[in-house]
Amino acid sequence: MSTARTRLALALAGTAAAALALAGCASNDPLSGDSTDAGGATESSTIVIGSQDYYSNEIIAEIYAQALEGAGFTVERNFTIGQRDLYMPSIENGSIDLFPEYTGNLLQFFEPDTKATESEDVYAELKDALPDGLTVLDQSPATDQDSYNVTAAFAEEHNLKTIADLANVDGLVLGGAPELETRPYGPTGLKDVYGVTVSFSATAGTTVDELVAGGIQVADVYSADPQIQTKDLVTLEDPESLFLASHVVPVVNADIADEIADVINPVSAKLTPEGLIAMNVESTEDERSAEDIAKDWLADNGLD
Repeated sequence: MSTARTRLALALAGTAAAALALAGCASNDPLSGDSTDAGGATESSTIVIGSQDYYSNEIIAEIYAQALEGAGFTVERNFTIGQRDLYMPSIENGSIDLFPEYTGNLLQFFEPDTKATESEDVYAELKDALPDGLTVLDQSPATDQDSYNVTAAFAEEHNLKTIADLANVDGLVLGGAPELETRPYGPTGLKDVYGVTVSFSATAGTTVDELVAGGIQVADVYSADPQIQTKDLVTLEDPESLFLASHVVPVVNADIADEIADVINPVSAKLTPEGLIAMNVESTEDERSAEDIAKDWLADNGLD
């Protein structure tokens, strides 16, 4: 090799060595944003958030996303995936880090024969039922579950506040999906738990309309249905936990749970049943985007 080539090779080698030394220093620099904690998560890693193909669930996922972005996290949205059978494998294998779920429904997915119905019992059992590598953060007061509803006028006429109050009303017709007739919280459950006697009418797809028209007096409606607000319905309280409690809850990769808890738990604490219904009304009636609804909700609740 010529002298010139030898000098060039030595110079290049020296430059490469210096670059490697600098890179080594940078990797240990706490200000570089690339430091890795004991759990393996990094502050600069991207958090993938998923949602069901359901407008209410997408709104909650967008709230999570904007709250995390406001706290300096990098977020990737993987929304409107579908229902639980489709997205749960992606949560379990770590492709999705955070997902808004519902305690009772998710518990039944993993433990179909669960006997838990009360909120805290369901939440505790869900923690134990989740696969390794997954956990839940704080559950929210907001729910999206079966509930019994009457019109505001009917509630006022008969002084109805709880399901138990229905025992004082004769000739009640309960409406809902056909399978409600044989569900444990259907007519049999009403009689056994609350002493309420009803006849049943299958009203799938027209339940709220039948209720408003007077064809039925009690309707099984999901508790976050926007029609509860738009059709002036009253959701009857369920003090004996006839229904399986199903609160909104963040399911999260256990490796990043502690890292994001201080951002997501305050969101859950502020998410109320009435607030969720109101946001669903904004989506279905006002046709606002999940992004705009989430932005306003975070601002209104002092979380922006």
